[in-house]
Amino acid sequence: MAMSHRISADDVVLDLSAGSKRAVLKLLAEEAARRLGRDEAEILAALTDREALGSTGLGRGIALPHARLPGDQPPLVLFVRLQRPIDWEARDDEPVDLVILVLWPEASADGFLPALSDTCRGLRNPQALRSLRSAASAEEAATLLDRYNQAPPAEAEDA
Repeated sequence: MAMSHRISADDVVLDLSAGSKRAVLKLLAEEAARRLGRDEAEILAALTDREALGSTGLGRGIALPHARLPGDQPPLVLFVRLQRPIDWEARDDEPVDLVILVLWPEASADGFLPALSDTCRGLRNPQALRSLRSAASAEEAATLLDRYNQAPPAEAEDA
């Protein structure tokens, strides 16, 4: 996440149990609302509206639900590894088990697309995906995310 802050273990949820994309989005909205001091329904509506434009399932078991929210709160990024893969209507029809939520303030819209792009770049590495799927702790997952998302593309591919 080439953003102004590094993802921490507090931003990682491992082995979340949810049976559907809607359930995951609801759980993410609840957590985001708690962290941002915002209304859960507002966040869930923003995420649902974005999904209505097209699935945020990227393929290879990854989903990147994202939305821009009114205001100037700091960006929020959460990484979730699901207990069991679920259908996310991904481009490759593969179920999703890795979810990265990105909520970005409207007031800082210029950083939103680069943040999404940087996140996706780090997840292109098959080793990164294997490592995240087998991470034993939130601390390990956070370290891996920072490692793969901070590395230049060539280094991330070789790591």
